[in-house]
Amino acid sequence: MIIVMKQNSSEEQVGEVISLIEKLGYKAHLSRGVERTIIGVIGHKDKSAIQSFASLDSVESVIPILKPFKIASREMHLEPTVVDVGGVKIGGERITVIAGPCSVESEEQIVRIAHAVKDAGAQMLRGGAYKPRTSPYAFQGLEEEGLKYLARAKKETGLKIVTEIVAIGDTDVLVKYVDMIQIGARNCQNFALLKAVGQSGMPVILKRGMATTIKEFIQAAEYILSEGNPNVVLCERGVRTFEDSTRNTLDLSAVALIKEWSHLPVIVDPSHGTGVRELVTPMSRAAIAAGADGLIIEVHDHPEEAFSDGPQSLKPDQFRECLKEMAKIAAAMGRTV
Repeated sequence: MIIVMKQNSSEEQVGEVISLIEKLGYKAHLSRGVERTIIGVIGHKDKSAIQSFASLDSVESVIPILKPFKIASREMHLEPTVVDVGGVKIGGERITVIAGPCSVESEEQIVRIAHAVKDAGAQMLRGGAYKPRTSPYAFQGLEEEGLKYLARAKKETGLKIVTEIVAIGDTDVLVKYVDMIQIGARNCQNFALLKAVGQSGMPVILKRGMATTIKEFIQAAEYILSEGNPNVVLCERGVRTFEDSTRNTLDLSAVALIKEWSHLPVIVDPSHGTGVRELVTPMSRAAIAAGADGLIIEVHDHPEEAFSDGPQSLKPDQFRECLKEMAKIAAAMGRTV
């Protein structure tokens, strides 16, 4: 349920309404828009008492939110959210491009690729230091040593760093090195991890699970938001279907639908979404046309030697051409890359 305050309501009146909400045992979520101030009422109790708030002079209306997610809903926050990652904004007019290898393999490798993607036009560097793999015998990442290599790449290029978290216990070490935390598809509904990352306050990329519905996906984001962390970016990375010609089925309809239902920024991962190098550029173009706020793309200068995900990784020259193609579609959409 949301309480819409009148345009001329004072800070004192807003504070009084929040105080009343909390006295009734609910959490209040304040959202200030350009034209309206909205207070969300979060909790599981009978909200019939909240309906009486409509009689207050400072309240314009009391509106129920029928969707299973509340803080993430468009009703709660009318303007699209822009997540600021150390000066890189995700959700604004510019399409944010995040690029790098699936795994950090060595210091020399990640620094070399960081320079390549920076020169091509990327604003952020991705690279896995902790790798959740299907096989326990596959490369699991360099862990903190890999984070140190990412930190050096950031120092040399200025690129902001995003890497994946796989365990709650890794939160403290990650926040020392990175600018943004990624929660991978396998952990999309790991609710304890979602809460821990929410409590960290760090900007978060939340990837859609392989069999997660769109409503479940946004509700997973709600776990992070409900811990007081508003800096959540959703990532469509493909879902598992009967199709076996691609690694996953990239659901670009999810981008458009999430934009209808939620104020959160949405980016697309065409690398995992297809698993096919030749499809990454066409799907990047399509993602921008669907309304995506950014792309996260795997890039490796020697994909045939990559420790993981070589077949879906672009070479640096291919990545540069991909950005040129993306720029054409962005321009047609009134945006830039």
